[in-house]
Amino acid sequence: MQENIEKLALKGTTTVGVVCTDGVILSSDTRVTMGYFVAHKQGKKIYQIDDHIAMTISGGVADAQYVVEILKVNAKLYKLNNGRPMPIKSASRLVSNVLFSARGGLMAQILVGGVDSTGPHVFSLDPFGSLTEENCVATGSGSPIAYGVLEDKYKEGSTIKEILPVVVRAVDSAMKRDIASGNNFDIAVITKDGYRSLSTDEKKAILGGS
Repeated sequence: MQENIEKLALKGTTTVGVVCTDGVILSSDTRVTMGYFVAHKQGKKIYQIDDHIAMTISGGVADAQYVVEILKVNAKLYKLNNGRPMPIKSASRLVSNVLFSARGGLMAQILVGGVDSTGPHVFSLDPFGSLTEENCVATGSGSPIAYGVLEDKYKEGSTIKEILPVVVRAVDSAMKRDIASGNNFDIAVITKDGYRSLSTDEKKAILGGS
């Protein structure tokens, strides 16, 4: 078990998820690596599942994308069958069951975040399906560096506007110090109004101001 987790830590990536009073912020770098080889500079690591929910991936790309597709399909089925969006906790539990059933065979560390009738939530999952709800969390090889910023600057009860510069600074710091993270970063914001990815100009403005 420990060996598998150590292998996952070598896969690269920095992802961050934080809960705010008015929603959730998810962020990641865009570098995809194979050992010391940069396989892609603009890899997608944040996936919209529905209007109210998204997830980040780190670890093995194929394994993580497999989990993404399972959650997308089941979220649509849940909405069709029940006439309402899938709760964030239910989506996270589904991902947990998928990972657990593989017994560590799916090398993916995942954050599931969104807003439902109970408010904003972020859940963190390891490759064995362990599930924890977090207010502020980072995954991937750059997470120790990101935590250095997050634990210093993140404050519970803050708004998205207040925390966005903190998240940007956390991912940017990891990109500068972790060889497996870099090139660019993506940010998604989820509120009661839905999912939105920040534009390049918005990211530049926040990075310049942070």
